[in-house]
Amino acid sequence: MYGFLKTPPLILIPIFPPISSQYKQLLISTRVVYSLIIINKAGGLVFQRDFNTVLNKLSINDYLVLAGTFHGVHAITKSLTPSSLGLSSSQRTGLEVLETSIFRLTCFQTFSGTKFLLFTQPQQPNVELIMRKIYELYADYVTKNPFYQMEMPVRCEAFERHLVSYIRAK
Repeated sequence: MYGFLKTPPLILIPIFPPISSQYKQLLISTRVVYSLIIINKAGGLVFQRDFNTVLNKLSINDYLVLAGTFHGVHAITKSLTPSSLGLSSSQRTGLEVLETSIFRLTCFQTFSGTKFLLFTQPQQPNVELIMRKIYELYADYVTKNPFYQMEMPVRCEAFERHLVSYIRAK
């Protein structure tokens, strides 16, 4: 985190130094990621991968239902944003984090409407950094693949290989 101390002439003085890239790597090296789900803009499941066996294993039908249900809940929560806040529809976000005592579900939605759902342990630090790296891998190995068609299931061996090595790296 970055903290600031306000002085009388409104000058912001940092009281915590910026986090170095080596420290960021140390922070995310102890991560526990349970699962990743990618949902297309229509609410269809395009990718699912389990990385840890702590959570109950779901069937593919359960993952399809989960993807569709989350897509609907996300759309509803986006429309529930009060208009008194003065936000345009592009500034409104839907459900971003759902936390229980067993797991935390974090959602990242791209500008194209693709949603990345990451299941982690509740105390997991720096989930945003992990999401950013997963999105970078997706952009590099899936969207740049000339054989991949948008909105279709992700079947890219290079993406899976790099994703697994990143998540399991310590």
